Amino acid sequence: MKNLITGTILFAGLTLQAQIKTPAPSPSSTVEQKIGLTDVSITYSRPHKRNREIFGSLVPFDKMWRTGANKNTIITTSDILIFGNDTLKAGSYSIFTIPKKDEWVIIFYGDTENWGTPEKMDDSQIMIKTSAKVGSLNQAKQSFTISFDDIQMDGAKLSMSWDKTVVTLPFKTATKERVTASIEKVMNGPMAEDYYKAADYYLSQKSNIKTALEYINKALDLKEEKPFWYLRRKALIQAELKDYKGAIETAKLSMAAAKVANYESYVKSNQDSIDEWSKK
Repeated sequence: MKNLITGTILFAGLTLQAQIKTPAPSPSSTVEQKIGLTDVSITYSRPHKRNREIFGSLVPFDKMWRTGANKNTIITTSDILIFGNDTLKAGSYSIFTIPKKDEWVIIFYGDTENWGTPEKMDDSQIMIKTSAKVGSLNQAKQSFTISFDDIQMDGAKLSMSWDKTVVTLPFKTATKERVTASIEKVMNGPMAEDYYKAADYYLSQKSNIKTALEYINKALDLKEEKPFWYLRRKALIQAELKDYKGAIETAKLSMAAAKVANYESYVKSNQDSIDEWSKK
């Protein structure tokens, strides 16, 4: 009976111990970002500095690093990413790095099931091998951090920072190609909103402005009541073409329609533009 009681107490103690949760020393994190039309995410673990010297010591120079802690750091992209002359296809990849004093070698690897670095690298799994310059931070970053910075419509910068070191790798997306293909496809049987979106895109890129004017006119032709936001875009396109007289006339129409709809922000924007264009 004594042994039975002792065993029961011991089992209960082990069960209680198994229920205790403690924080991970290198917690996992996921950063997600839409860049143009492309969804990109990175899942990784974030080791902490803890008063240690990091690069060249804890993380040796000239040796492959898992780029974080624990399981592989994984990047997932819904469309191609372009790093210089190299293209990474849509999919999921491990990120391995070889830190050096002046630059890092960055490897996008097809096998995502390693814990740490592979025992032997398989060249067929190396999708891209590129390099990035090393920069310095004024203040030490305590936790390893991966982020997307300087986000544009067709690209961004992949940044990795820890301690006083930062590495930045710029890349491009296929936004322009995808939008252009979409425009060309839709133009086979476009509706007013399609023409409007196409015109708005070209205006935002400051390209094909004459085509943008053609599209916004077609959008307006398909609308019995002329939306004030359509007219606003037409005015901006006319101004981009330096047709300030026409832009002012269109802006007045947009402002009048916006007043009826009680959209004061459009009223103000149009009035500010009219004041500006009147000086041209």
